[in-house]
Amino acid sequence: MGSRRRAREMALQALYAFECTKGDIEQAVADLRSRASEPASEDLEVSTMVRGNQDVQAFAEKLVRGVWKNLEKIDALLSQCSTNWKVARMASVDRNILRMATFELRYLGDIPPKVTLNEAIEIGKRYGSEDSSSFINGILDRVASLQRPS
Repeated sequence: MGSRRRAREMALQALYAFECTKGDIEQAVADLRSRASEPASEDLEVSTMVRGNQDVQAFAEKLVRGVWKNLEKIDALLSQCSTNWKVARMASVDRNILRMATFELRYLGDIPPKVTLNEAIEIGKRYGSEDSSSFINGILDRVASLQRPS
């Protein structure tokens, strides 16, 4: 598993926790940092691989903060690109994967769109439902086809 994939998974976990608890974004980032540095973690596989890797932690934080900062714009774009689905009615895991990938597509020009789509689909297969990957793919194809803001 690549370091960016680990960062995306950590960011997904932080965004999911933030959304479920309706907590503070700074607490979500602090929890992310804690998970990245503590050897005894619920997700031992990720914790063990990530410990001490500053690049992974920095990218995960960039995703979490970027999604949070641009949440209204991202959700509006997802609403525009998802037919028959309101963002609030999407499964929480799918919604947060879509948010992260949309942030990457719209605001991080250094990541090829194909990479972002493939990563989101793979994370959806791992953490989402049986239908998550096709659902994520369909919406992100529409998001990716839109002109990136200048």
